[in-house]
Amino acid sequence: MITCGIDIGSRTSKIVLYDSETETELLRLVEDSMYKQRELAKSLFETALKKNLSRDDISKTIATGYGRNLVDFADDTVTEITCHARGVCHIFPDSRTVIDIGGQDSKMIFIDENGAVRDFVINDRCAAGTGRFLEVAARILDLKLQDMGRLSENPDTHIEISGMCVVFAESEIIGLISQGVSRSSILDAVQRSISGRILSMAGMKNLKPRIVFTGGVALNSGMVRTLQQEIGQEISVPPTPQITGALGAAIIAAANKGKD
Repeated sequence: MITCGIDIGSRTSKIVLYDSETETELLRLVEDSMYKQRELAKSLFETALKKNLSRDDISKTIATGYGRNLVDFADDTVTEITCHARGVCHIFPDSRTVIDIGGQDSKMIFIDENGAVRDFVINDRCAAGTGRFLEVAARILDLKLQDMGRLSENPDTHIEISGMCVVFAESEIIGLISQGVSRSSILDAVQRSISGRILSMAGMKNLKPRIVFTGGVALNSGMVRTLQQEIGQEISVPPTPQITGALGAAIIAAANKGKD
């Protein structure tokens, strides 16, 4: 039985096809989100079906993410918190804490020993704790996002960015550049600023291992390194950290197929 999970996020949209008999992914796709998210969802689905499949081969489709209600061909919708937890536990069954940082929000999900969501906190109001801050910093510093992790490895000095929102932090970064502060030191400060905002959401005492880092920001090696330093514990990152929500949706679709 093949099921489909679609995660329509604010910055990227993801689709996963899942074979419930072998409990494996058959396909995963990640595309930048755009204004016409309804059309993007259909396009992703049609692209997935080109892998020698037809619509009749898909037993059930579940949509999740910000734009889940725009996926009009889905059989059902499930919240991203539930889907992220299910997807992460499929990859790392002993997961207890999920730190998910996307382009426009960040969240922490706390999972019990049975793989169920115990609690969660979410920040969708302040861009300073999201990937948006990294994008702003990359633009000001004239860098590609994929280069930021490497360039932040050896900062000349440790400085602090005190701005409590991206607008003020942007002005602060420009000021640091005018003072001759190196890009490596500024990047290090940006990453530590994001980490601090994330960890303040729930408190260190609630971070139980295994800790898993997901979302597009988890592709930044500097953020992984900074979070590990701040937490003082090892952090696991899935091979494709953006797709855990879509994977979880596909797995939930398989588990619920018999309940239709």
